[in-house]
Amino acid sequence: MSEALNSSARIELLSPRLANQIAAGEVVERPASVIKELLENSLDSGARRIDVDVEQAGVKLLRVRDDGSGISADDLPLALARHATSKIRDLEDLERVMSLGFRGEALASISSVARLTLTSRTRDADQAWQVETEGRDMDARVQPAAHPVGTSVEVRDLFFNTPARRKFLKAEKTEFDHLQEVIKRLALARFDVAFHLRHNGKSILSLHEAHDDAARARRVAAVCGAGFLEQALPIEVERNGLHLWGWVGLPTFSRSQADLQYFYVNGRAVRDKLVAHAVRQAYRDVLFNGRHPTFVLFFEVDPAVVDVNVHPTKHEVRFRDGRMVHDFLYGTLHRALGDVRPEDQLAAPAAVAGMVRPTGIEAGEFGPQGEMRLAANLLEQPQAQPSSLSAGSGAGAGYQYQYRPQATPMPPAAEAQGVYREFFAPLPDAPASPTLPDGQGDVPPLGYALAQLKGIYILSENAQGLVLVDMHAAHERIMYERLKVAMASEGLSGQPLLVPESLAVSQREADCAEEHVAWFQRLGFELQRLGPETLAIRQIPALLKQAEANRLVQDVLADLMEYGTSDRIQAHLNELLGTMACHGAIRANRRLALAEMNGLLRDMENTERSGQCNHGRPTWTQLGLDDLDKLFLRGR
Repeated sequence: MSEALNSSARIELLSPRLANQIAAGEVVERPASVIKELLENSLDSGARRIDVDVEQAGVKLLRVRDDGSGISADDLPLALARHATSKIRDLEDLERVMSLGFRGEALASISSVARLTLTSRTRDADQAWQVETEGRDMDARVQPAAHPVGTSVEVRDLFFNTPARRKFLKAEKTEFDHLQEVIKRLALARFDVAFHLRHNGKSILSLHEAHDDAARARRVAAVCGAGFLEQALPIEVERNGLHLWGWVGLPTFSRSQADLQYFYVNGRAVRDKLVAHAVRQAYRDVLFNGRHPTFVLFFEVDPAVVDVNVHPTKHEVRFRDGRMVHDFLYGTLHRALGDVRPEDQLAAPAAVAGMVRPTGIEAGEFGPQGEMRLAANLLEQPQAQPSSLSAGSGAGAGYQYQYRPQATPMPPAAEAQGVYREFFAPLPDAPASPTLPDGQGDVPPLGYALAQLKGIYILSENAQGLVLVDMHAAHERIMYERLKVAMASEGLSGQPLLVPESLAVSQREADCAEEHVAWFQRLGFELQRLGPETLAIRQIPALLKQAEANRLVQDVLADLMEYGTSDRIQAHLNELLGTMACHGAIRANRRLALAEMNGLLRDMENTERSGQCNHGRPTWTQLGLDDLDKLFLRGR
């Protein structure tokens, strides 16, 4: 060891072969890494069709052919050199990168650990030219060849000269799954390009160009599955130079793993912590514990405000104004999910695709207190009052559904606060509704109640067939949303601490607390800086008086420094409101009259996120006539 650290050791330049193999360790991890780099070069060349042939998951052979602009004969040797590229010229180009690959290292790195052959022809060339190289000597050999306009890259015997790297490869099926996933990600990014994949001589993927909405939907269904498209909401929002469009899966179409999440920034597939946090925050109280949302989203922004040159594989990006991007993404998705109503979930995909999504402030101008501002806006909107059912009313008439003060004890948190009492009133003892005539009026999305099952479920008939509703879960969501509106109207009152708590933090955290002192005050906190690395907590929100103030403030400060915003306080408040709503919702075995059941159904149709309870469980399900016919083998 002492010899290795000897300060008298001479400094020498690495050989090109060794330097390229070190660079290959960053860029070439497995066959999927190779295919990613080759496909990005093809897309940057303007290709409209890309054919990929693979043998043994790419370890034996990877061949990519495109019909792009091609490479001239003089540039072929340079294409395999490090730090040689046609995509940037100066620093200004680097600050506004629009191409997928621009470092000029990929082909050099690949050729250092495999046998590579590149054949290309430009449109104005009389013939094609070919360059060959392999990892041993890195000497490029150029010769004439036969090839149409475009480029073919053939990579054979990956890691043939680095057997230690080859041992780390997984089974053929695993490596091919990774490779196929890379192609799918790029196929979603470029609907205007056709992709064809063959593995061991068998056609695996054939995606044609998609120039209209129907063709794009078919490609999304081919990559993500038809089930995703049937359970996804199309969104498109543009504000302040930020443009977000694509599809977000309904909370009921969640996954056990985060394997159906595609996010693109200016056409580049990325995995970004800030984006992941914004999406997770938007789905916060509609997903069941441990489940992951699904989405295919495209985010377009001025290239000058996003840095894509933060990692060799270009999987990560950095936004100049991360907080604005975070709030825009969160607000847009939060609003889109909040707007989902039963009629949207029952609509066919073609009908869903035509839904108009909000723009501007309604589309999600949110900050750390986004949910409370949204609820405050809802208070200003006039609420339609349902009319009571009369003996001669038609099938489309509404039901009077009001809450009266209850005699049962209030939940402890609400009792201590002395608010929201009216939101826990029981359902009224309404008389049974008369039988509704057939064919009169429009049938509402959740239909009309038929009966109650075991004091737990409501059976309802709508235009599609039978609807089953978990009445406790549905009423819990209704209560929860009303409590959030009530909190927004009454605000958060603070409770001073008898003995202020001292909190030791870093200087950066103390500076962050001073910067956001007004925001903390709006949420009911009062923080005072006692020294360079000391804070005093003098007041906390009254609703959170049982929480650990020190830990909560520390977690919030960590979020503020990482993302520029935090939802921890709101999450704690929502958890408390959810508990209050759970206690105040209809209990099992509570017998309801038909008018009460119909009133609950109408409230579900007018309540945000009514498809899930506060814990993310579904509140209702639909059994269509086709489903019922299958149960009884009708038509067979």
